[in-house]
Amino acid sequence: MLLPLLLCPFLFTLVIIGLGWPVARRLRLDPAEKLCASVAISLLGIYLVAFAFYVLKAPRLEVGGMSAKFWILPIAAVIGLVTGRKNFAELCRDADARSLLAGQAMLWTWCVGWLAFVMAYSGGGWAGDWFEHWERARFFLERWPLDSKFIALYPLPARPPLANLVTGVFLDLTRVEFPLFQVVTTLLNGLVFLPAALLARRFFRAESGHGRVVIPVLVVLLMLNPAFVENATFPWTKLTAAFLVLSGLYFFLRAGESSVPRAAGPLCAASLAGALLAHYSAGPFVVLLAVAWLARSRARWGDPSFWRETARLGLLGGAVLATWFGWSVLAYGAQAALAPNTSVHAQPAGMGWLTKTALNLGDTIVPHFLRTLDPHLIEQRSASGWLRDWFFQLYQVNLFFVFGSVAWLAIVVRAWRRWQSSRAGDRAFWSWFIGGAVVIGVAVAPDRDHWGLAHICLQPVVVLGLAFLASQWPALSRAWRMLLIAGAACDLALGIALQFAVQAYAVDRWAHPETPLVAIFKGYSESALMNLVGKLSHHLVFLFDLVAAQGTLVLALLGAILTLALVRVSRSARPFV
Repeated sequence: MLLPLLLCPFLFTLVIIGLGWPVARRLRLDPAEKLCASVAISLLGIYLVAFAFYVLKAPRLEVGGMSAKFWILPIAAVIGLVTGRKNFAELCRDADARSLLAGQAMLWTWCVGWLAFVMAYSGGGWAGDWFEHWERARFFLERWPLDSKFIALYPLPARPPLANLVTGVFLDLTRVEFPLFQVVTTLLNGLVFLPAALLARRFFRAESGHGRVVIPVLVVLLMLNPAFVENATFPWTKLTAAFLVLSGLYFFLRAGESSVPRAAGPLCAASLAGALLAHYSAGPFVVLLAVAWLARSRARWGDPSFWRETARLGLLGGAVLATWFGWSVLAYGAQAALAPNTSVHAQPAGMGWLTKTALNLGDTIVPHFLRTLDPHLIEQRSASGWLRDWFFQLYQVNLFFVFGSVAWLAIVVRAWRRWQSSRAGDRAFWSWFIGGAVVIGVAVAPDRDHWGLAHICLQPVVVLGLAFLASQWPALSRAWRMLLIAGAACDLALGIALQFAVQAYAVDRWAHPETPLVAIFKGYSESALMNLVGKLSHHLVFLFDLVAAQGTLVLALLGAILTLALVRVSRSARPFV
């Protein structure tokens, strides 16, 4: 297992950068933008190849007992990097591109390090999704029957397949084992950093002219944000969708500039279509940007070239979407292909859509400690488990604390100051985009949720908010920086360290060494016990089980990575101190 675990990150990095490089290197973009574009193109390319192999029933190829079906992808990536080595060397000489590569490597290492402490997934009511996506990745690799039900509930069309197919490719390249699945999904989720860094740089340059400091700051903000770390290490597909949403947003903004790169529009359209194929939570953002595209260009409505351009972009996005929805309709029928979407449900009994949305929105905005709630979700005998869930239900589902205990306040204050000095058009766009994302993102949730819904559709907003905060770091006073540092320390302790200590059952095992493990496990919440039973009943080995004996070494690695990230901020921020 050691060799596949070491090989997996190498192959992932090679393919996710190199596969799209022959296209990205030819685009009239700066090196950092080319890097993000190459990753987005690669992600779509991997999906298309994997889905084509599945639909065309490509036979399994073996060389020396190992699968060789998808080795065409790393081979193509190597060829792409070799033939474009001059352009890639230029990228590596660019300061911002190097900062993106270094930041991405640190975030990956940080998240995989915390992943090593997950004996079993737990937190609030999160249960089952991790196993569903493990099943979905294997569905395509092992050609399960079309009528398969995942976690005995959902048919295949209930969720889009992009991330599952991409994950399956890297499992096939290495080994179809659960620890590899965990690592690949964490690497995929961590990619959201790339467009976020470009957006942070863009926000900062609008005021100050260069972005050297903001990328290292963003790395630290993400590392210390409980919502990001937990969503990156939980094997579902929302942050993969957020990567494509934010890529689409970035190139949407580029397409609105006076000197528009020709690639900006197609990259935006393809990214947004890919986002929908990663997770349906991208839907509100696609709608918002489509309306913004038309509104921003209303002066060109009388120009036939505008409509031709819009039609071309629509056809490009539609072609990407048709690969999944077209096949799904042919395989399952229109009703079966579309009805299972978990966002398309009847409203709660006795409650209209507007009422449900208003109540859910209020509960997402007002933190749970200011309201009276049924405590059943977090009830348990374990004191550490209860404390973890109390903070988990704050950091993961509340619209403000999801940014961090202090970070949300800094974002609001700096956004208000930026708002006052912005152009009317910028104010209108960001009000539409952020406000619409919050309202629609909560409105599309099918059920009434008394705890909050920030984790469902608002992942791109969270990462975007942290990117904005990173862009404002040089302008913050010393008092604000000290306050943010104190808040981040609390977030690290209560939202990350406590979370993974409980997922490792470490606190109760240390505090009650005489208590049988079964009794300790049963002391946690129903959701935590459900996840643990799922692991044991399916005889799954987690990354934790392979490296548990090296826990101290992993903690030392995490400390070293955090120290390195803070040093990078200190060095890059010296001109502003």
